[in-house]
Amino acid sequence: MLAGAAGLVVLGTGFVLLPGVVVDHDLAGASVAAQDRLKAVNDVRTTLLQVVGGLVVLFGAYATWRQLRVSQDGLRATQEGYVTDRFSRAVDQLGSDKLDVRIGGLHALWRIAEQSARDREAIISIQAAYLRTHLPWPPAGPESPAADVPINEIAPLETRAADAQVALTALGVLCRHREQSWVNLSITDLRRADCDGLWFPEVNFDRACLEAAGLYRANLTQASLVSVNLRHADLTTAILRRARCVLADLRGAKLVETDLRDADFTETDLREANLRKAVAHGAVFQRADLRLADLRGTDLSGTDLSTANLVGARLTGAMASEHTRWPAGFDRAAAGVVDTDDPGPEPSPLLQPPGMTWQAPPLRSTP
Repeated sequence: MLAGAAGLVVLGTGFVLLPGVVVDHDLAGASVAAQDRLKAVNDVRTTLLQVVGGLVVLFGAYATWRQLRVSQDGLRATQEGYVTDRFSRAVDQLGSDKLDVRIGGLHALWRIAEQSARDREAIISIQAAYLRTHLPWPPAGPESPAADVPINEIAPLETRAADAQVALTALGVLCRHREQSWVNLSITDLRRADCDGLWFPEVNFDRACLEAAGLYRANLTQASLVSVNLRHADLTTAILRRARCVLADLRGAKLVETDLRDADFTETDLREANLRKAVAHGAVFQRADLRLADLRGTDLSGTDLSTANLVGARLTGAMASEHTRWPAGFDRAAAGVVDTDDPGPEPSPLLQPPGMTWQAPPLRSTP
């Protein structure tokens, strides 16, 4: 209070005395009329008032900015505390014995990951761990179908383990914008899972079972699929660029119009697989089993025979058409390929039977 009053006294004194001192200094003893001197003093006072007014405005702006920063910091701290509380409660829900509570927790984590970029990687890891824990392969719990149960007798994942399907769907959405390199879904039981349109780039599915899974338009760029079971899986128009499918089982899989460029199918079982119109520039099929596979319209060109790695591949009974493109120098007749008519345009996926009612046809090839 006293300091403020003292400041006002000093400021008032400065406005009364300082302009005269400034004018007298500038005149340097020269004689001027009193009226002219008064006008000069008032001009100095006006300038001083403008300077002080500008300083007051600047100080007010600075004070407002500081207050805004303090308010923002407080709001951010409140929001982070709220997110942390939601995160903790959602994680606690995952351990519930009730299915609906677990599903609620998974959806809560999904929502948090979409709103909080800093929590996204942790939530992706939690979802992947949830799937590995609840759906190990081979199946370990009494509620899970045994490994040798025919695929047509197994219900879709969303029916037999609705919480796992929610976690898998959330993972496939969040992986589209993740920062970490790899997500581990190896050795998981994902039979008849619905992965249509989901993103799994650089995801590790090694030794997992995705038999009859729906992967229509899924993105599996650079995914690791070593020794994976993809029998009867629907990979129509999916992206498997640079994917590693070594020693995998893709018997009867549907890879129509799939992007297989630079993928590695070394020693993979592709018997009866449907690769119509797939693009496989630079793909490796070294010692792969392509017997009875449908290669009509498949593009295997773009490289020479040695680097195409069809060396050692078995193609007896595989179907090809005039639109099938082979590596330069490849003798399809000697390999046992059967030339047949092109199938024409592919039917719309909207006309196909839904995954929940689709029945996997029996394989003609022996195990």
